[in-house]
Amino acid sequence: MASASTYRLPSHLSPTASHSGRSARKSWQSRMSFLSFRPNHEGDKTLRQDNVQASTTASTGGRDTWWKIRLFRGMVNDARRRAPFYWSDWRDAWDYRVIPATVYMYFANILPALAFSLDMFTKTQMSYGVNEVLLASVLGSFVFALLAAQPLVIVGVTGPITVFNYTVYDIITPRGTNYFAFMCWIGLWGLVMHWILAITNSCNGLKYVTRFSCDTFGFYVAFIYLQKGIQVLTRQWTSGESAAYLSIMVALLTLMTGYACGVVGGSSLFQRYVRKFVEDYGTPLTIIFFTGFVHIGKMKGVPIETLPTSKSFFPTQERGWFIHFWDIGVADVFLAIPFAVLLTVLFWFDHNVSSLIAQGTEFPLRKPAGFHWDIFLLGLTTGVAGLLGIPFPNGLIPQAPFHTNSLCVTRQVSDDDEEHKGKTQRVVDHVVEQRVSNLAQGLLTLGTMTGPLLVVLHLIPQGVLAGLFFLMGVQALEGNGITLKMLYLAKDRSLISGSDPLAQIDRKMAIWVFVGIELLGFGATFAITQTIAAIGFPIIILALIPIRTYLLPKYFTNEELNILDAPTASPFTMISVGGNHGEDTSNLPNGGASGDGPAQGRSEGNDQSFTANDNNELERGESSKLKKRQSSFNMESNGGDSIEMQKPGMSQRRSQSRQTRS
Repeated sequence: MASASTYRLPSHLSPTASHSGRSARKSWQSRMSFLSFRPNHEGDKTLRQDNVQASTTASTGGRDTWWKIRLFRGMVNDARRRAPFYWSDWRDAWDYRVIPATVYMYFANILPALAFSLDMFTKTQMSYGVNEVLLASVLGSFVFALLAAQPLVIVGVTGPITVFNYTVYDIITPRGTNYFAFMCWIGLWGLVMHWILAITNSCNGLKYVTRFSCDTFGFYVAFIYLQKGIQVLTRQWTSGESAAYLSIMVALLTLMTGYACGVVGGSSLFQRYVRKFVEDYGTPLTIIFFTGFVHIGKMKGVPIETLPTSKSFFPTQERGWFIHFWDIGVADVFLAIPFAVLLTVLFWFDHNVSSLIAQGTEFPLRKPAGFHWDIFLLGLTTGVAGLLGIPFPNGLIPQAPFHTNSLCVTRQVSDDDEEHKGKTQRVVDHVVEQRVSNLAQGLLTLGTMTGPLLVVLHLIPQGVLAGLFFLMGVQALEGNGITLKMLYLAKDRSLISGSDPLAQIDRKMAIWVFVGIELLGFGATFAITQTIAAIGFPIIILALIPIRTYLLPKYFTNEELNILDAPTASPFTMISVGGNHGEDTSNLPNGGASGDGPAQGRSEGNDQSFTANDNNELERGESSKLKKRQSSFNMESNGGDSIEMQKPGMSQRRSQSRQTRS
């Protein structure tokens, strides 16, 4: 059985096969067809293949010379690829998975953001508070849910931008500079720089970003969560020893209970619907329970610290929502430029890595990506956030991949591993790709800014927020590539499975060296954020890309790198930026050059036909949905005219028909 994380483009989608003859007869239709749908013989609406292929008409020659930049080409092609799927992004939200994904992402986004607001509230003398952080999350959610080419990416306030904000505060305020006006100019300069990067197709550089860079940065973000949790707990001693120890106990109980809910979800305990309920809603219920837990018995008399809030829909300080950016010296306007450069470097890497991980090879996505267009939108939100005096939002790690994972529909299949013969394993059948869950969690966040819900937020103990920090940090570390390699190195060699890819490496020292380099990159990034030079940490993060591309191949063989490292996203996802570096792009339209290619492709893991036996193995509430759209967007030739919504078993019958004809 093919792996669910392996992708291929169907052979009948080669440039010559998909464009020969038809482009000459229907040149104007192929340009305009991405705006239209047509019904099939059963009355269902299907998406024409040539609608999606309109994105490939930009160029048919070889690769462009590197100094010739086709301005706006990446953004235009991203829009062309994604536009035919826009309405299906809303229709496909009619799925049970959207409900738990919305609830989970609301809590997974808002609670760490509130904890970050507590951090900035303390270190910027109340410049940023709960309402500023909530509004930043709402801004990112609305813009990216409605307009983005990658609506699965969750946008909000991150740990790195928290470090950036209070570091700028420490540098600027001693000079007597208006902090909000200075941050506004950083946002406005950042808007210009983001738009320049989007217009000049800078995201084509993502082809060089691999798991090496993503794992190192993800490892750093995970430790930021753990560090912030510890910092929250250290501040509890101001309320006395009893409050501090109670907060520590609540934080650890929140961590253990939330983690146990995830373990139950992946175990064989209870019925499937019980496990899924615990997995989907365990974290928010844990937060609610321990918020009330501290009021039981004698704990009610302990004066624990809670989350500070302000008046609904008003800034924390006595000011308006619009920043007077003109109340600043001319010199400070230009002084903001180097800070904006560092912010742009951070956001270019952080947001794109979030997008890559959210669309990783483990997720069988069927709709195209669009990195150039989303960087343009990120510039817009950066400028607007500066004018409003709120933290700059960008892609969240680990929330973005958590969101995609919560939208996965799984099924039970037999395990082909030699050591697990006769057993079954759960694999991802498809992902519910839509925009509603992102928008809905943003609407819930906006509702949180109302008076009654701010009162509820004020009841949350800071120890619970610390426990949530620990939980998200541990979950991020658990799935990180660095952690998995370190666990492999710590295993008893006699008990290592022969099918483990790392076991195929002859030089075991190569694994040690590779992990050591990743840890060195993490250590350098984490160390600099503990100093006044923390503002420069994006440069170290960005330097990981050329280190992987040009230095590591001098020591490691290609075979070792293929095992130790891998592209973050599939060739299908990377069409937007011209494919992954070093991969054969001859099967991609136009050789995968510069992001020109159709929004076509499917996961081999989804090629298997759906049978009645699979129905009972699907997650509860999703089987009927899968019956209707199991083979949705599968690209059957059928004359190359349409991508049809297939009925159960149709893929199998067509496969048998093709075998008969051959």
